[in-house]
Order: sequence, then structure tokens, then C-alpha cells
Amino acid sequence: MVQVMLALVPVLAAVLTGLFAGLFFAFSIAVMPGLGRAGDRAMIEAMQGVNVAILNPWFAVVFVGAPVTVLASLVLQASTGHSGAAVWSAAALAALVAVYAVTFAVNVPRNNALERAGPAGRVDDPAAVRARFEGVWVRWNHLRTLASVAALACAVCALTAH
Repeated sequence: MVQVMLALVPVLAAVLTGLFAGLFFAFSIAVMPGLGRAGDRAMIEAMQGVNVAILNPWFAVVFVGAPVTVLASLVLQASTGHSGAAVWSAAALAALVAVYAVTFAVNVPRNNALERAGPAGRVDDPAAVRARFEGVWVRWNHLRTLASVAALACAVCALTAH
């Protein structure tokens, strides 16, 4: 049973970490550049919609599942003497923790401030609301993208390390 777990859990960790990285990557290369081309009210309204829509079970599986499965891989690998794999899993976990730190310190507070601004059609100064949100959110999302791609690379390396 341990051998089956040792084979499956790291693969699941890599898959979930790949989806995790892909989410931030999509925001970096498509979603935010696309919203950047929209007018202030349209950008605010769209991002407010995204912030509501993203809170769904599939997002939760990926957002929570990636670090949980990487941690499970780390524990399995360390407890069965697969120290090389465990080191890679530890590195993946550290990168995911960094993503969480940025998310909860920077991006979520900006999402919440955008929500507190109220419906886009009623915002008095949409350009100011956008200016307080967009630049900082996008810069830190790029960092989340890089860190989560690094986590993915480490999770994949854990699959082949001995």
C-alpha cells in the first residue's frame, strides 16, 4: 500500500501544482492583459465577477490540494528513505507557501478593496479605484506565477529523484 501511495501521491501533487501554476500563468498572460485593455468600469466589473466566480469547488481542490498533496509527498518520501525526492518536495512546498503568503498579503486584500468600492456603475472615480488595484495586483501575480512554476518544476523533479 505504501508503494502505491508513493507512486500516486507525487503524481497527484505534480498535477495539482501544474493546475495551480497554470491558474496564475493564465492571469499573467491573458486575463489581466485583456482586462488592461478594457475601460475602468468594465475592468472593475469584470474583476469583481472573477473574484466571485473563482470561489468554487474546483478552485478549492487545486488551491488547497496542491500544497496538501506536496506535503503528503514530502512525508511519504522522507519516511520511506527517498531523501532526494523529499528535498525536491520540500522545495516545492516552500515555493507554494510563498505563493500563499503573497496571495493573502497582497492580492486578496486588493480583491477585497475592489469589492468594497461597490458596483462598477456606481463608483465615483473608477480610474482611482483601478489605479489602486491593478498595477500592484498584476506585479505580485507575476511573482505568484514564477513561484508556482518553480513549485511545479520541483514537484516534477521529485518524481524522478532517488
